[in-house]
Formats: sequence, structure tokens, C-alpha cells
Amino acid sequence: MKTHNIYVYILLSGLVSYLIRVLPLTLINKPIQNKFLRSFLYYVPYATLAVMTFPAIIEATKSPVSGFCALATGVFFALQGRNLPFVATACCLTVLLLETIL
Repeated sequence: MKTHNIYVYILLSGLVSYLIRVLPLTLINKPIQNKFLRSFLYYVPYATLAVMTFPAIIEATKSPVSGFCALATGVFFALQGRNLPFVATACCLTVLLLETIL
């Protein structure tokens, strides 16, 4: 009996996920003119990515201090315009150095 419920849950979650993606495409036929709404929708992916990755950055190391220092290092080099492999390497080296010291 429980396996039947699992399939219903999977079907419903798939349907909801599908509707969330399809309804805006079918209901909104013209471009959005509201500047506030356009800017809000522009930043939603960045905010979502930040919310998902920030806790993982801090908790992925032995000590939250090394995770926070790696985050600060990554932000610093990213703001300087460095490329992604350089920033990732700098973050990894920061964690490695701090984990060996602490």
C-alpha cells in the first residue's frame, strides 16, 4: 500500500513542476513592461544560487572559519575579474592552508 502512495507523490510533484514551467509560457504572451518586476525576475536565479551554495561553502570544511575565509578569498578575486579556475584554486588553497594550520 505504501508503494502506491510513493507513485502518487512522484506523479503529483512532477505535475506541479511541469505546471510551474508551462503556465508562464502559456499565460504571458507579451513582454513584461513593469521595470520592478523585470529586475526582480532578473535577479531570482542569482539569489537562488546564493541561497543554495552559501551554507554549503561554510559547512563543507572542518571549521566554518576556513570556509568563510575561502568565501572571502573567492569574492575578492572574483571582484578583481579573475577567471573561475583561478578563483576556485585560490579558494581550495585557502581551505588547505587554514585546515593544516587550525
